[in-house]
Amino acid sequence: MPESSFLGDKHPLPVAHDADEGTNSVKTYKLSPNEYFSLDVQDAGDKSVTAELVLQKTLDREKQSVIDLTLSAIDGAKPAKTGTVQLKINVLDVNDNSPVFSKSLYKTQVVENAVMGTTLLTLTATDLDEGLNAQLVYAFADRGRFKSDEKFTINSNSGEITVKGDIDYEENQAYEIRVQVRDKGVPPRLAHGKVLVEVIDVNDNAPEISVTSMMSPVKEDAETGTAVAMITITDRDGGKNGLTDCKIVGAAPFKLNRNYKNYYSLLVDGPLDREAVSEYNISIVAADEGTPSLSSASVIQVKVADVNDNPPRFQEPVINIYVKENSQIGSVIYTLTSSDLDSTDNAKVSYSLLNSGKNNVPASSVININSDTGDIVSLQTFNFEELKTFQFKVQATDSGVPPLSSNVTVNVFILDENDNSPTILAPYSEHGSVNSESIPYSAEAGYFVAKIRAVDADSGYNALLSYHLTEPKGNNLFRIGTSTGEIRTKRRMSDNDLKSHPLVVLVCDNGEPSLSATVSIDVVVVESTADIQTQFRHVPIKEDSFSDLNLYLLIAIVAVSVIFLLSLITLIAVRCHRTESSFSRYSAPMITTHPDGAGPTPNPLSSMTCASAQTHSRAT
Repeated sequence: MPESSFLGDKHPLPVAHDADEGTNSVKTYKLSPNEYFSLDVQDAGDKSVTAELVLQKTLDREKQSVIDLTLSAIDGAKPAKTGTVQLKINVLDVNDNSPVFSKSLYKTQVVENAVMGTTLLTLTATDLDEGLNAQLVYAFADRGRFKSDEKFTINSNSGEITVKGDIDYEENQAYEIRVQVRDKGVPPRLAHGKVLVEVIDVNDNAPEISVTSMMSPVKEDAETGTAVAMITITDRDGGKNGLTDCKIVGAAPFKLNRNYKNYYSLLVDGPLDREAVSEYNISIVAADEGTPSLSSASVIQVKVADVNDNPPRFQEPVINIYVKENSQIGSVIYTLTSSDLDSTDNAKVSYSLLNSGKNNVPASSVININSDTGDIVSLQTFNFEELKTFQFKVQATDSGVPPLSSNVTVNVFILDENDNSPTILAPYSEHGSVNSESIPYSAEAGYFVAKIRAVDADSGYNALLSYHLTEPKGNNLFRIGTSTGEIRTKRRMSDNDLKSHPLVVLVCDNGEPSLSATVSIDVVVVESTADIQTQFRHVPIKEDSFSDLNLYLLIAIVAVSVIFLLSLITLIAVRCHRTESSFSRYSAPMITTHPDGAGPTPNPLSSMTCASAQTHSRAT
């Protein structure tokens, strides 16, 4: 009998047979006491009596699957006789019970990055029914927001839930899985449950460093504590695995200051100098507290902005410039250069001229300077004989705010050029005038005839003079001291010699090219010394020719003559064969009177000669 039978349902019972008839036959039926059934006896008269089993209470197989009853048939005799039969009622199962999970909420844990196939748990459910009605099938109820079927799988028969995909704590820290179980009855009955999977974090994520704000470049005069950047450290792990610490690796004038949790400020922690270090690559390392600890590094580039804290610098505090005289006007005589350790406009230098403090020469009247290039340009041609040196200052100023400057002293030295010819001094005049000297016929070899003196307005080698006899060619009676200008006889006179000897003296300087001057002297041979004196007495002297220069020359001649005499006596006593060069070494560059009254005594200038005159001198 199915447990789903309705109340009042009747079921015929077996009919009892009695061999007696009439009153002694079966008259009624009786059912043993029970709570489910009653007996409906139907009397058809003398023919037969039947009985039906009437359901009075809903059957429930899960409570009582088998009902044992006793049916008794009673006849009408007195005493009555009975016959019994055992009724075994099997209650047939109906799918009237839903499956039931063992727990309303299952909780479990899984380590992130668990391998595929890892078992989480096994669901258990029961169904009071039997047979197909009790055969259960497990499944996920729905995907939900966690997409459970992508991460997990369930065995429909056993209810075992295993890992199917990648489990990432940073993606989901927990999964809520909706599950269901159904039986195979018709129609099937369902039950739902919930599984909460907690993901256990593994330290599989290194900290991440990000710069949220950056002030770059930072000025080199930034004060200590100036914020340069804001840094955020994030770690997707949880617990200790997500706790981080950050620090700077290496030496740098910066420090990290923790603001809140994983937020840091990068601050200036020392003096900055762009000229020393213009850019810093700051290495920052962040490490978590996991086991094992994971770390990451990042390099923050901080550029240092220039501040005008360096004035222009010249290579030397004093610069010496050497300029040839007679240089062209407008030529660049020197280019000043300076260096500024700053950059951009702070290193852009302009030059200006400051007047000199020496020689009372206004620098602006002599030179000019290009403010951009530092080229020093001459405004006039220089003459060594008028201006040998002058000094001025140049100021270099940068374009910073405020501007910085420095000065350099410039000394200009004018270099002499051979632009002046030698000048013949009195009493002789240059070529074209008649000059005469007399010598006695008895003059010995080495007799002093005359001394030619000349000066050159140039200096150095350009003023180094040499004297040469150029005419007459082949003359072997006279010679001249190359450096002294003294004309002397080379030998005694002979009867074959002329009574008058025209001499041309060439005075050359040592410049390149060499410049020269000439003077002509007629040397007249007389019979006696008295004639020479008479000739001297008849030399007219112009009263107006005596000048201050002559006075100075006269004083100098007297002084030099005294010194010369003393020196000559000493030298003769020590060394009688003193050479002519030794004699000339102690002479002064002035005209003086020879001790024997024969002529002037010279002071040597040099042994340098011009080429053509030297050739003639060697031949002589």
